[in-house]
Amino acid sequence: MARQIITFQVESQVFGVDIMAIREIRAWTPTTRLPHVPGYVAGVVNLRGTVLPVIDLAARLGWNATDPTARHVIIVTRVKDQFRGLIVDSVSDIVTFEDNQLQPPPATEADSVVPFLEGLVAIDERMVMVLDLPTLTGEIELRDAA
Repeated sequence: MARQIITFQVESQVFGVDIMAIREIRAWTPTTRLPHVPGYVAGVVNLRGTVLPVIDLAARLGWNATDPTARHVIIVTRVKDQFRGLIVDSVSDIVTFEDNQLQPPPATEADSVVPFLEGLVAIDERMVMVLDLPTLTGEIELRDAA
């Protein structure tokens, strides 16, 4: 069965998220920081009257925190009834691939990016890491930010 993902870059790496989980892509908006939230929660923004927690994806993956500029974007995702924003460097394109092309992530240390991956897919000479949004955004710690 064919799947579609939106690809984007974080720290020069290519990631993808299932297109059905994307609600919108927004231009960078400064966040309001909150006390007592994990370091990867950049803060919140107003999304048409709703408080939207925004995750710094680079920081969430264990890389350096993003110093956002006007060139960054926020991808608004929905997992179940929870909306979360993801700060990314840039959005690339929509890609279609077959389920059997998705390879499982390699076994590595538990503190790496791998626990957040659904798998990897080779598309046009590049490796795209497909994120597992429920694992990435569904932790109890984020409830403090909502």
